[in-house]
Amino acid sequence: MAEEKSHTSAADLAGADLAGAAFAGNVSVDEAWRVLNDDAQACLIDVRSEAEWSFVGMPDLSSLGKSLVKLQWQSFPGMAVNEQFADALDEYLTGEGCPKKATILFLCRSGVRSRSAAQALARKGYSACFNVAGGFEGDLDEGGHRGHKNGWKVSGLPWVQS
Repeated sequence: MAEEKSHTSAADLAGADLAGAAFAGNVSVDEAWRVLNDDAQACLIDVRSEAEWSFVGMPDLSSLGKSLVKLQWQSFPGMAVNEQFADALDEYLTGEGCPKKATILFLCRSGVRSRSAAQALARKGYSACFNVAGGFEGDLDEGGHRGHKNGWKVSGLPWVQS
């Protein structure tokens, strides 16, 4: 018999970042992984560009029996914001039977675009939209490079590269 996964509420995850925020808050990459593991309804939305998915890699959720949702917040090379992002994601999540109270985690390179994406979906009535702080590659290190300081890859979480 499969182990039943518990639901982690937005209140369980949110911290000091809630004050005046238009979304539920920030979580660390380790907390995001824990929630994805423990909450059957939780999902991860990777908002980076197709180029980043192809050349840098992406989270691998297969060990959790989940699929990564990929939807660009901005398109490379012009990096124009996808004006249909929130509508398209809402339509997708509704089609998948995802309730508006489900925990939705957003990931980008370092946590900037994903915060904007989380805020956009929150405006559609989703109550538990979280930004994964540090993102996939993390913050710049002292040498001006990503992928060494923090983020999904540095934390040793599963990822794949095409």
